Amino acid sequence: MEETQTEEATNSNDVEVAPALISVHPNQNSIAVAVGSDLRVYNLLGDCAVSLLDDSSGPSHKESIRAIRYGADGKLFVSAGDDKIVKIWSAESWKCISSVCSEKRVTAVAVSKDGQYVCFADKFGVVWVVDLHGHDDIQALVNKKATPLLAHYCSIITSLEFSPDGRFVVSADRDFKIRVTLFPKKPLDGAHDIQSFCLGHTEFVSCLAFICTVDYPQWFLVSGSGDSTVRLWDITSGSLLDTCEVGIKAGHLESDGNDEGRSTVTGLCTIQDSLLVAVAIQSLPGIMLLSCNVSARTLSIAKIVSIKGENVIPTSLGSSSSAGLLWMVTGVSNLPGFDCSSLSRVKVIAGLNKKSPDSVEDEPTVLEDNDIPGGMELLKKLQGSVSVEEKVFLAAAEALKTAMCNLLIKKQYSSEKREFRKRTRNDRKIKQ
Repeated sequence: MEETQTEEATNSNDVEVAPALISVHPNQNSIAVAVGSDLRVYNLLGDCAVSLLDDSSGPSHKESIRAIRYGADGKLFVSAGDDKIVKIWSAESWKCISSVCSEKRVTAVAVSKDGQYVCFADKFGVVWVVDLHGHDDIQALVNKKATPLLAHYCSIITSLEFSPDGRFVVSADRDFKIRVTLFPKKPLDGAHDIQSFCLGHTEFVSCLAFICTVDYPQWFLVSGSGDSTVRLWDITSGSLLDTCEVGIKAGHLESDGNDEGRSTVTGLCTIQDSLLVAVAIQSLPGIMLLSCNVSARTLSIAKIVSIKGENVIPTSLGSSSSAGLLWMVTGVSNLPGFDCSSLSRVKVIAGLNKKSPDSVEDEPTVLEDNDIPGGMELLKKLQGSVSVEEKVFLAAAEALKTAMCNLLIKKQYSSEKREFRKRTRNDRKIKQ
């Protein structure tokens, strides 16, 4: 039965459901939301919607966007996805300064701390790097090509992060692994020095984030997974410091070990200059706040913030370094069974400043739509003008859960099926 279901999912011609994504400028100058192939940006400084300038004909992206990211200094913005195109934008003029082709669909992106390199990962497990030295010269970036940096062995890379000091690039994959690699002085020659592997998750690793504050300069890595846990790591040694069973404590994971009851951690966001980590969980209408005790090297649940009156299950989280706000979006594209091609809902939580590891200093509050920076004009741009019923968002959450399982949970095939798949691979067809 399991194999039959797998084959049906594999042979389905339906377009893959893609989650809505959100990214926040480091200084909260602008907010970007991606839903399907649509990239929407709102300028908070000018209090207006942004018109993207792209010299390529047609839409900026032709298929679902799977990753968006601002650079650490806020000057660059990167978007990429299923159309195998990585778009590098100026986050000031919002002009596309370079379009880089990928061999496979792109699953994650990252920008080096100095803004001189853009890295992206693909579904085949390869991380590529693009050299942006001299990116003020627009003509020099037109024909930029990517160079292989490192690789996970045939495993989909799910998340990509640079360490706060820029020394390491951290990559996570579908096969439960987190790899910590020294980012070389000459990245175009490849990254060959592995610092450590962080091993301990029992399902795919879905997201990564770093905890780093002024008061506690020794930063740590946190990771979320399909095993319903958030884990705390020392990446220098690869040591697992603590494990927080967020699925059980949120009340969404059955204690009998039934995998179908698992609640995947879909998003992590560290609140800048605090010891709080916001966690999005696949079945939780709201977010969970974890507190990191740096001296004890532990994670604990500080609070669950529910969004009253709305069944908002976030698909992506974001925050800035200049404001104690947590931005979240829920939504998907290509939702089967409904007329709307894409939908999204943006919410903001305030009061997340935290100085002590033992308590939440300010009570977190979900802002009303009119109180969100940018107000209704921002929501109109980032959400679209279509009003969507709550049941549609619930259907979207279930569709996304199924899509994530189909993509990231490793499929089991019989020997005959494996041989058939080998014979009918696309690259074999091209060679013949």
